Amino acid sequence: MITVALAKGALLKDSVARFAAAGLDFSAVLDKDNRQLMVPTPCGRARALLVRNGDVPTYVSYGQAQLGVVGYDVLKEHQLPVAQLVDLGFGGCRMSVAVKATSGYQRALDLPAHCRVASKFTHCAREYFDALDLPVELVHLNGSVELGPMTGMSEAIVDLVATGRTLRDNGLVEIEELFRSSARLVGHPLSMRLDDGALTEIVTAIRTVETSKGEG
Repeated sequence: MITVALAKGALLKDSVARFAAAGLDFSAVLDKDNRQLMVPTPCGRARALLVRNGDVPTYVSYGQAQLGVVGYDVLKEHQLPVAQLVDLGFGGCRMSVAVKATSGYQRALDLPAHCRVASKFTHCAREYFDALDLPVELVHLNGSVELGPMTGMSEAIVDLVATGRTLRDNGLVEIEELFRSSARLVGHPLSMRLDDGALTEIVTAIRTVETSKGEG
């Protein structure tokens, strides 16, 4: 049986739709009354694991799931050995540096050396500031990183931005973009190499849907 790791939350509905195009019906996971974390398809060919977005690459890299859907931001942050198979095009956002609108900073290089930067994505932030040759102190936060500059704990944040409304509502402004993120179909490398054709069939069907959307 094929196991697919699906992220709870914002990516779930579109993920289910993509697998439906490949003939796998995971729609039961969208039922608001569903409490199961492992949900089989009616056909019995596959099952879905409902996990947190950040845990998808872990389940896939360890082989507990052969396929998964996860944001590119998570892949960049965790750097786990999974195969990136298809850019699914939904869940679009950007990883950005933001500061208080009143700070006067116009770009990341305006930040003072050794200042504090708050982020959930400390690996991505470290990679970015190292490339700029700007030494900063990274403060890892799991919650609302916008509070860093608001309280004076940090000069800046590195975080995901979709519409930018949360930043604006809290008096912050973007000054740099690190990279763009979207949902990705990922696979367990060994499972893909040993595939008897079942995984390839699913990946090809999903890729065909994305290609036709791009051409349309």
